Amino acid sequence: MTFQPIIGSGGYGGWRILEATQVRQRETFDRSPVLARDIEYFRANIENARTAEDLVKDRRLLTVALGAFGLRDEIGKKAFIQKILEGGTDDPRSFANRLGDPRFQALAKAFDYGNITQGSNILLKSFQEDVIARFKTQEFERAVGEVDNDMRLAMNFKREIGALAASDTADRSGWLRVMGNKPLRELLTTALGLPSSISKLDIDKQREIFADKSLQVFGNKSVAVFKDPAKIEDAIRRFFLFRQLANGPSADTPGMAALTMLQSSGLGQGGGLNLLLSQI
Repeated sequence: MTFQPIIGSGGYGGWRILEATQVRQRETFDRSPVLARDIEYFRANIENARTAEDLVKDRRLLTVALGAFGLRDEIGKKAFIQKILEGGTDDPRSFANRLGDPRFQALAKAFDYGNITQGSNILLKSFQEDVIARFKTQEFERAVGEVDNDMRLAMNFKREIGALAASDTADRSGWLRVMGNKPLRELLTTALGLPSSISKLDIDKQREIFADKSLQVFGNKSVAVFKDPAKIEDAIRRFFLFRQLANGPSADTPGMAALTMLQSSGLGQGGGLNLLLSQI
């Protein structure tokens, strides 16, 4: 039987339901026969992938490898993935390091084909189990995303942003890393109320806009603000609220009843938006 995530009617209310039931839902998902077969194959065959070329030639192994780092949608780009893996991350000028998306760097560093160990990580049980754990988490999020992609974005944000905020480079390059990570960028662009068109601006100007808006909304210009779990939840609430506003507020939108009354009294759209935002 296909796993069907429980997320209620979506939106922030659905997010709270997902949060409350996630442990039980993960237990059910982890028993999925398809997931079990992929993991069993990976355990039995990953030691044969001694080179990056070996890995990309085996689609089933590559599915788990890419899936573990949130890159499953890139599985058709074999030459591209092989180049990333073979270049490693030790050299600052490597292909992976020159790409804007840190997920590719994480993949290349983990498998280490282009670094000093020359891919010998694949022989370590600890490495294999770490990849499998990552894969199970990412596949659960993917299953949720097939029902509601906004939920997947929120799960990904909650899982990744804390580590980025706590990194030594959060103040210096945190916003650049956010902008290079498509899922993180989409959630924060929405949560900060920024137009998607800012992606057309100069990269330094984009970073300035993100930092200034973060100061206004979260009280800090740095991505390090998300070391506080409360700020992470604030961002997720704002993300879902702005999504609701983009789709048209419903009766379930926080503050909607008061908004309707005030609009009928001439409050106007701008005041109505401020009222809704005050609910979070």
